[in-house]
Amino acid sequence: MHEHVVTDVDPIQEAHLSEPGLLVVDVAGMDDESVFAFQAAVAETWGTSVAVRTTRDVGQPGVRLRM
Repeated sequence: MHEHVVTDVDPIQEAHLSEPGLLVVDVAGMDDESVFAFQAAVAETWGTSVAVRTTRDVGQPGVRLRM
């Protein structure tokens, strides 16, 4: 297995919620299989709706998933 580190992605923006509400998580990964595996792990722990497709940024490696 080859490890690939992506260095040209947007920085993580940490936010703390003061009350219950909607939480959106953007996940970036090298391929659909990786981000959907992460989504499945989160869905086992939290009550969450699942996404059915990823997006690709033109000229950027990898995929993104919003859940």
